[in-house]
Amino acid sequence: MGNTSEIKKRIEKLRAQVDDLRYRYHVLNDPKVTDEVYEGLTRELIDLEHKYPQFMSPDSPTQRVGGKVLDKFEKVKHPTPMLSLNNAFSEEELEAWEKRISKLLPSTSLKNLEYFCEVKLDGLSISLEYENGFFIRGSTRGDGIFGEDVTQNLKTIQSIPLKIHDKRKIEIRGECVMLKSVWNKLNKQNEKEGKPIFANPRNAAAGSIRQLDPNISASRKLDFFAWDIATELPELKTHSDEHEYMKKLGFKVDDYQRECKDLKDVFKFIQQTEKVRESLAFGMDGVVVNVNDLSLYSSMGVIGKAPRYAIAFKYPAEQATTVLKDILVNVGRTGVLTPLAVFEPTFVAGSKISKATLHNMDQIQRLDVRIGDTVVIQKAGDVIPEVVEALVKLRSGKEKKFLMPSKCPVCGGVVEKRQIGEKGKESSTAYFCSNTKCTAKNRRGMQHFVNAFEIMSVGPQILDRFKEDGLISDAADLFALKKEDISGLERFGEKSAENIVKSIQEHSKVTLSRFIYSLGILHVGEQTSDDLANHFRSLKEIMGAKLEEISAIENVGPVIAKSIYDWFNQKENIRFVEKLLANGVKIQASAKLVSDKLSGKTFVITGTLNSMSRDQAKALIKQAGGKVSESVSKLTSFVIVGSDPGSKAEKAEQLGVKILDEKQFISLVK
Repeated sequence: MGNTSEIKKRIEKLRAQVDDLRYRYHVLNDPKVTDEVYEGLTRELIDLEHKYPQFMSPDSPTQRVGGKVLDKFEKVKHPTPMLSLNNAFSEEELEAWEKRISKLLPSTSLKNLEYFCEVKLDGLSISLEYENGFFIRGSTRGDGIFGEDVTQNLKTIQSIPLKIHDKRKIEIRGECVMLKSVWNKLNKQNEKEGKPIFANPRNAAAGSIRQLDPNISASRKLDFFAWDIATELPELKTHSDEHEYMKKLGFKVDDYQRECKDLKDVFKFIQQTEKVRESLAFGMDGVVVNVNDLSLYSSMGVIGKAPRYAIAFKYPAEQATTVLKDILVNVGRTGVLTPLAVFEPTFVAGSKISKATLHNMDQIQRLDVRIGDTVVIQKAGDVIPEVVEALVKLRSGKEKKFLMPSKCPVCGGVVEKRQIGEKGKESSTAYFCSNTKCTAKNRRGMQHFVNAFEIMSVGPQILDRFKEDGLISDAADLFALKKEDISGLERFGEKSAENIVKSIQEHSKVTLSRFIYSLGILHVGEQTSDDLANHFRSLKEIMGAKLEEISAIENVGPVIAKSIYDWFNQKENIRFVEKLLANGVKIQASAKLVSDKLSGKTFVITGTLNSMSRDQAKALIKQAGGKVSESVSKLTSFVIVGSDPGSKAEKAEQLGVKILDEKQFISLVK
């Protein structure tokens, strides 16, 4: 070939041609040439790049295959959290979801509340990051905040473009899947070679992405379907716009989707999809229903780790029968004892399981489940397998009733029987290990704590080692560790000790919400922690709150309120909190107040306000130091009444709580 400029031009033309053929074959499913032609062009490109490495480019098709074998996957933080979807299993649950989100939207938006439906692919959720048009990183969902960097393996997937025409920082979300046809071929080959058989395409896809050798991932012929743009792009107004734009960027987007004007249209799509479900080329377990208008998302927000603006409709769970061999007992981080059913490995919903939760003793008694019973088990999507029925007519008479142990199976401590909640609908019986130093609940509690603080350098094995060597007795001791404490341990060098201490100190400052969540209070998850932090705004106020005050918070029922109140009234818990603060944990201050004129005052809003929305009124109250509650009680200072008020106004009158109209409220707050 001629001079280097001609060689460079040839390489660039080959890249463009090979990439176009890749796009047509793997994305459009429209091959224009034979495999031999494609392979011939690729070989020529590889040869030229090998001879002239100065012309190598990260977006070259030759960069898809190969790469060094990794020792492990590195943890990476997602630019934006990867949320999980809440599930619905019936039309009634979808209607209830619509009712909930409608309350969060202004009346003008309700008229235009339309949906975008798409199939819920059964694979591995993946995040792809692009900068200056180049694919720079890909990661698994992980815990939603941190995932595993699997960039090299994702580069082997032909339907993932290495370069896009948009130069902005863009994060694409989608599903890594293995087509059913590929899965069948892989299993046949594995069977011939005596290798393990994959239970379903989803397991095969997940296992392939998590191979440390990219060449193995490449051999599995995985596919990728894009379903969301995590980056806010102002020109895109709807979720359907996002799908169209992802197509223009060169991503494969499943065509089985529909814009729906209302829930009736959604129900039709769900019914139609179920009829063709088995004939689809890939595995799917439901339909994702999205609010189409992106501008409404901020109004609806997120609850826990799930967005309110989307929900997954799951098709009925697959069920199977098996013989219950035994019932074991696990001890959770709060000390609660949970019975676990053990049976012969059984296929359910495409995966093999040998254990399933029995939840609690109430559930065992309700189902009348006995050891030796033939039972019905089910697993819906990602839901934990559970026992749903005992087939009593198949009993032989040798079955044994299960009794909760009187001593903790881990530490031997006395097991206490407690009534959770108040008698009636929300009441249940639970069994707890009474030993506050139980190694099981203490160990899991510390794991939960470091996860909540996002101290990723301290995993379960390191926690165990620190405990065994007497460096820590609880999570608070972590913040008092010094480099020399750790470097003296076997297999811990000075550098690793320095990194661990540095990581702990860097994460010693947390929001009030994350601090509450880290404490592992029974029934208190991330959303309840947010609610407590937003309502009380300081740890001191939470610790001194009365039971009635906690119960008055929206979404906090009597069971949760009692759990929170009891936790902060136990001496050992107070000592633990004080120890954390003494060891250097700092709680970030809440948003600065404009004034404190409403400090100590609690407001309830009912009816429609003319000059502002309820959210705006709540913001004004909080900025002036006041609190907002959703229920009226004797502790309520004022009830603000707009037009068409509900029963809260009547209750305020009955309790003698002062009522303000909108004009009086504005005068008070300004």
